[in-house]
Amino acid sequence: MLGNKKKVKIAVLVSGGGSNLQALIDAQNNGIITDGSIVRVISSKSGVYALERAQKADIETTVIDRAAFPSSEEFNKQLISALLECGAELVILAGFLSVLEKFVTDSFKNRIINVHPSLIPSFCGPGYYGLKVHEEALKRGVKVTGATVHIVNEITDGGPILLQKCVEVMQNDTAETLQKRVMEEAEWILLPRAAQIMCEKILNENI
Repeated sequence: MLGNKKKVKIAVLVSGGGSNLQALIDAQNNGIITDGSIVRVISSKSGVYALERAQKADIETTVIDRAAFPSSEEFNKQLISALLECGAELVILAGFLSVLEKFVTDSFKNRIINVHPSLIPSFCGPGYYGLKVHEEALKRGVKVTGATVHIVNEITDGGPILLQKCVEVMQNDTAETLQKRVMEEAEWILLPRAAQIMCEKILNENI
């Protein structure tokens, strides 16, 4: 009977290598995510390694190439169609580099989460993604950085915070070494944990 337990359908949105996606897949296999199941990986680019990670894990994939759409609105309309088609109940942004329009965040209100590689409200908002976040942290001379998982709304990195974890900045860090440590010590731990929390809430109808 336990095998028939209802699980929340998760769609993961990616744009690159998919290391955060791999953390979610591993967490699903290792019993960290027990109340959700990744049913689709949707990429805004073709040929990225995240798609291979999904295929190796027998997860269905969809490519919606942002470059093929004349506007963000058209791209987002296609994206919402793909999310509805796979029955997504929770959407996880895992290195997804396209901005979600308000009609998408409204359609999945309180059901989209994102991991950001800083302690929000520091080093976040429009233009803060990838190495730039860590470059700015080093430029500012902070001694502690980290990662944040938050609910996604129409404001970039502006939704309610779910989880945060601190990571120490070392004296000889480069943006690349800091990025790696933040991923390993914070992002890959927080995102699966937040996914499970959200799945529990959805199943208990607390959202």
